[in-house]
Amino acid sequence: MTPLMSIVSLVYLVSAACYVVGLHMMRTPKTARNGNRLSAVGMVLAVIMTFLVAINKNSATLTGWLLMLVGVVLGVGYGVIKARTVKMTDMPQLVSLFNAVGGGAAAAIGMFDYLSATNGSYLQYSFSIPVVLDLIIGAVTFSGSLIATGKLAGKISGKPISFPGAKLLNAIIVLVMVAAVVLMIGFRTNSWSLVLALVASLVFGILMTIPIGGADMPVVVSLLNAFTGLAVAMAGFVIDNQVLIIAGALVGAAGTILTLQMAAAMNRSVANIIAGGFGTGDSGDSSVADDVPVNVKETSADDIGVQLAYANNVMIVPGYGLAAAQAQHEVAELATLLIEHGINVNYAIHPVAGRMPGHMNVLLAEVNVPYDEMKQLEEANSMFENTDVSLVIGANDVTNPAARKKGTAITGMPILDVDKSKSIVVIKRSMSTGYAGIQNELFSDDKASMFFADAKKGLQEIIASSKEYLDQ
Repeated sequence: MTPLMSIVSLVYLVSAACYVVGLHMMRTPKTARNGNRLSAVGMVLAVIMTFLVAINKNSATLTGWLLMLVGVVLGVGYGVIKARTVKMTDMPQLVSLFNAVGGGAAAAIGMFDYLSATNGSYLQYSFSIPVVLDLIIGAVTFSGSLIATGKLAGKISGKPISFPGAKLLNAIIVLVMVAAVVLMIGFRTNSWSLVLALVASLVFGILMTIPIGGADMPVVVSLLNAFTGLAVAMAGFVIDNQVLIIAGALVGAAGTILTLQMAAAMNRSVANIIAGGFGTGDSGDSSVADDVPVNVKETSADDIGVQLAYANNVMIVPGYGLAAAQAQHEVAELATLLIEHGINVNYAIHPVAGRMPGHMNVLLAEVNVPYDEMKQLEEANSMFENTDVSLVIGANDVTNPAARKKGTAITGMPILDVDKSKSIVVIKRSMSTGYAGIQNELFSDDKASMFFADAKKGLQEIIASSKEYLDQ
């Protein structure tokens, strides 16, 4: 090993250590930002070392170097601009889009290495198996993530999309994928086998994702993230790059664990989520649903201000409506105001609130909400009985008591026990349903009152009202 390659291997090890430590720091919002930065440093080091390896081998043509440089400029430029300008409401689809990019890049590596082999030759299993897995997993992730991105962005209906013969078509596609795998591993190299595997995998990714409803999108994003990690790890085996293997394995393992945790939070199996097509998709329609409870009570910002001013314990329950209205700054301002006047304020965080794993944590961390005020499901549920006012902002299915009944779309799903609070205020634009497509029974609770408003505007009015009573 040359001195340069020894340095490269050492830096790769440092890069991998950055990933491991960075991932560990991402366990909590308190250290997640620094963990993300550390992981980014590891990636920058890995990219630099990859360029040094390419220079050392001196095998790239001028065209190859130009393509790599253009790729780096476009990738860095798009990533920086998008990260700085993306709205919090668009963050889930951006994450899904990045998943697609990772999967597509891994699949491209598999395609290139398979085509680089001598035409008509037999490939060793140690090479052909990682190549095939890289290609198939990467292609499924690519097409599946693009569909998920479209659903999250509203470009594709968030409702489960099904059609007659869908299961039969899925079975045929799976058989075609298996046949392509056998041809690529056990037979001589053939470009038609590659095309067959690629097309079948892309179609399978689409068919796997379109039947999944909006309510399951956090789980799907996490699952596709795990797929991306596996594809990247396989790409590492294909090109013999240790840092890719380690990074891919970390992402795959973390994504798998998160997927299982998210599925458990919905009381469903991953297989059931993929096959079930749960959720109708929250259209954001401001129209009133047909099955509106007749005994819903409306309230005003002035009444809410009175309740908050005389409360001892307040629990804020954020949901996607908070993100959609970009109202995180207002909710943090309200909480600060209450805390300054001696009122105890906490946030109840449901694992699948929003449209991606940890969506609410990220939203609140953006406005520097202290991590110890963010209470996860079990801890929050133990606090509701002593809560004077629960302020539900845009959360729907995750607070619906119908989950405790049999025969509903969300039966068995762990929810936030908001209905155990002494008083409940729900800020919502309308009585439209959430992803599950059923009305929230919390809205007709005797202790609940509805404040129909956009979360941002509504919170501004509540802040102004609260100040009047708190300053008396």
